[in-house]
Amino acid sequence: MKREQQSKNTSYVANHLSKTLVKSVERQEKPCFCVIFGFMPQLFKYLTNMKRLPLVLLILVAGSFLAFKSMGKPVDRSLPPGNYEKIMKLVGQMLSDGHYSPQAIDDAFSRKVYKKFIGELDPDKNILLKEDLDALKKFETGVDEEIKGATVAFPLAAGKLFNARIEQTAAMYTDILSRPFEFNTDEDVMLNAEKLEFTSTAAEQKDRWRKKLKFMTLERYADLLEQREKNKGKEGFVEKSDIELEKEARDRVKKIMDRTFERYRFKFSDDDKFNMYVNTITTTMDPHTEFFPPVDKRYFDEEMSGSFFGIGASLQYDDGNIKITSILTGSPAYKSGELQVGDVVQKVGQGKEEPVDLTGFLVTDAVKVIRGKKGTEVRLTVKKMDGSVKIVSLIRDKIVQDETFARSAVVKEGGSKIGYIYLPEFYANFEDPNGARCYKDVEKEVIKLKEEKVDGIVIDLRNNGGGSLYDVVQMAGLFIEDGPIVQVKDRENKPSVLKDKDRNVLYTGPLAVMVNEFSASASEIFAAAIQDYNRGVVIGSTSTYGKGTVQRNIGLDPENGYSMSNSDLGTVKLTLQKFYRINGGSTQLKGVNSDIVLPDNLEYLKVREKDSEDALPWDEISKAAYTNWKPGYNLETIKQLSKLRLESDPSFRLISESTEWLSKQSEKSYSLNLEKYKKEQEVVKATVKQLESLLKLKTQMDVSALPAEQNRWADDKNKQERFQLWLKSLQKDIYLDQAVKVMTDMIGQQNLAKGKTEEPVKKAF
Repeated sequence: MKREQQSKNTSYVANHLSKTLVKSVERQEKPCFCVIFGFMPQLFKYLTNMKRLPLVLLILVAGSFLAFKSMGKPVDRSLPPGNYEKIMKLVGQMLSDGHYSPQAIDDAFSRKVYKKFIGELDPDKNILLKEDLDALKKFETGVDEEIKGATVAFPLAAGKLFNARIEQTAAMYTDILSRPFEFNTDEDVMLNAEKLEFTSTAAEQKDRWRKKLKFMTLERYADLLEQREKNKGKEGFVEKSDIELEKEARDRVKKIMDRTFERYRFKFSDDDKFNMYVNTITTTMDPHTEFFPPVDKRYFDEEMSGSFFGIGASLQYDDGNIKITSILTGSPAYKSGELQVGDVVQKVGQGKEEPVDLTGFLVTDAVKVIRGKKGTEVRLTVKKMDGSVKIVSLIRDKIVQDETFARSAVVKEGGSKIGYIYLPEFYANFEDPNGARCYKDVEKEVIKLKEEKVDGIVIDLRNNGGGSLYDVVQMAGLFIEDGPIVQVKDRENKPSVLKDKDRNVLYTGPLAVMVNEFSASASEIFAAAIQDYNRGVVIGSTSTYGKGTVQRNIGLDPENGYSMSNSDLGTVKLTLQKFYRINGGSTQLKGVNSDIVLPDNLEYLKVREKDSEDALPWDEISKAAYTNWKPGYNLETIKQLSKLRLESDPSFRLISESTEWLSKQSEKSYSLNLEKYKKEQEVVKATVKQLESLLKLKTQMDVSALPAEQNRWADDKNKQERFQLWLKSLQKDIYLDQAVKVMTDMIGQQNLAKGKTEEPVKKAF
């Protein structure tokens, strides 16, 4: 009876999630829990899984991450028996009863999850053999049964096989790297796993590894030869032989392999495999329905809010160690006087508990265990630069990441003064009513810029992956009179219109919004609203990311099914609704098309929503009732002026050509012959160098901080230095330069239309 009632409660909660969301936002109240629709986790995942190209393409690629999992002793399940099954069943019910557009959880769904999980487990197809896949084939149509309550077996069976193969792989790479490579033979290597199949025999697998490791060694060997040539004859330079350099290159590759295996030895337990399995299930329903283990959920909330409880020290992964790189003035780390930049953090203990060894941890892993609840003790075992080891006890306190909040600057162009606002994400602290909210911060920046009497404002949403739905509605309202901002539709196909109800307009002057391929979700809502109202000009890539769905975080409660707060079982970020522009079209898949298109270095990367096979489709609904803004300039004229500028500037044409060429390099195989490799790399290096040059202005723009903020972080040297570097980067930003030029066109047209009168005081602020 209790189970039956729980099932009813579960269904009831799930079926009413959408209605609660719409009502809470329409009333402009703080939602009872986080309403989010950012996509940065997907972006991070994409970047960390990108396959390495020859000579890392500095502009296009974040780097390589070889997919090795760990050997070592077996790891016991740390979750109590039965929790896997509880989690799976709750997640399955949530997907079926609450997801905006649920797929049937059947054999077809199972096959998709099975294939995807194997791909997550071994993305480079160089650990498992075909016989392993044959052994796991029996689970291919059983995922749906595990979701519905059957004993969880697939991820554990796959993990067990995987760990066994890792032992063999470890011995394999060690053996291969123990002997010198010869680079005078003609052979190629294919690094794009999408074009590879799993190998049938250990011999085939070893040959695949041999070629991959040989290529990695070749990259480093060629670099060392080049350095030797450049430094030959210089005082103090020790010239090494070809044999010595080849060994040094191999040693570097082995160090990378050893570190990777070390990470998975300590950081890939059965729980990790299970969490990956659940997340594979949720993201198969759609790319943005994700499963968060408790620690990951806390970290996600902290990133959203811009604050956390910690010690106030920045960390960096350096040569296998977690090092302190800066200490925040006034923080617990600063007040203690016991930590210094350069200290290596070896272990982290929670109060009196046994400390966790950070061997194999990445920075994100270390951050998660160092942060915690306010007022709690954390003990760091640190190795000082003099070699001594010390245990430092600190009490966690609130740390505000104010460098990630909205900020502004002033750009002078000709006789115009342009205000620039940078917004990295639509952040909101849902736990603290007095916490940071992005729309309030943007409001403050607009007021500052108006006091500086700027002629126009550019809002930069490039790489802004989204965030709070409530905040984007409020922020758009700063620039228009009252009216609809976005339409939201739930699974019952009942659209609701989210409106700005405040008739006041904070800023009525010329407005431009900068976007790119990574501007997603809330960024797209804002850009679409500004575009649909004719309130401003959208400038950037051909289109934005294309994420038109709304998620909400729901805890998995072992007693009552679901909870509105974080749970010890984990949390699901569930897609509950889809949003639409006020003109009726969805931003899903298609994104927002820029009014002024600027060719960029990301255009040919397959990172948008449309590139995900699990993405929901595009559609449209009826147009909302709204009144267009009268901007005082002609958009077609603005477009034509920009087009003429771009046609007379070869930089953007070359950026497009270079980027397209570089993006195709990952599709080919690469030579393992030194001379052929060097010739290939000469072309790649020349193209990358040209692209780097094209992306920087030859003549810097006049960009400065607001007069009152020249020494914005005078009490923190590191922050102030980073602030100055940010201003310098803007001075060389070729895209900001074009946005400013578009803005001056808008100002010029508006002044002509008004007879160069001052901006009318339409609304008071």
